[in-house]
Amino acid sequence: MIDQDKIRAAVASILEAIGEDPRREGLLETPRRVAEMYAELFSGIEEDPARVLETGFDEGHKEMVVLKDMQFHAICEHHFLPFYGHAHVGYIPNGRVVGASKLGRALDILGRRPQLQERLTAQLADAVFTTAQPSGVGVIIEAEHMCMTIRGVKKPGSKIVTAAMRGSFQTDPAVVRQFHALAGRVE
Repeated sequence: MIDQDKIRAAVASILEAIGEDPRREGLLETPRRVAEMYAELFSGIEEDPARVLETGFDEGHKEMVVLKDMQFHAICEHHFLPFYGHAHVGYIPNGRVVGASKLGRALDILGRRPQLQERLTAQLADAVFTTAQPSGVGVIIEAEHMCMTIRGVKKPGSKIVTAAMRGSFQTDPAVVRQFHALAGRVE
């Protein structure tokens, strides 16, 4: 359970630490607003993506399915700044397909935790592979990180691309090529 009282107190302390007055009119409600925002941004901590991925349909389909360009956002655990971009998920069902919205919901759950892009990519691949039990799954995430664009090296427009492959996506180069082609990526 997210403790909003502790967050409010911490934000008031941060405001004081940077030389601001948390009782100033413009900042008076900031601790509450930040606490509510953190409760929303980190709501995935208490959720299990496998739960949403259990919903599927027996269709006998055994060919690749790709959901591409799913927008997402997450908070980087190193600086607590957002990173955001697109995820592409492909899988080869063993007859049972997962609802497209369920893939998006699993991504949202995992993105609503203090995160690293590399971990987010692997966690999504693992959740789909373990829960839906396809013959293979591939996940590619492309994201811009605010910790690189507004501070530090200040390289706006740069993106980190991560990939995680499981099952036949690890062992069959033709499957990987097909995934990249369907996701609109050049291998």
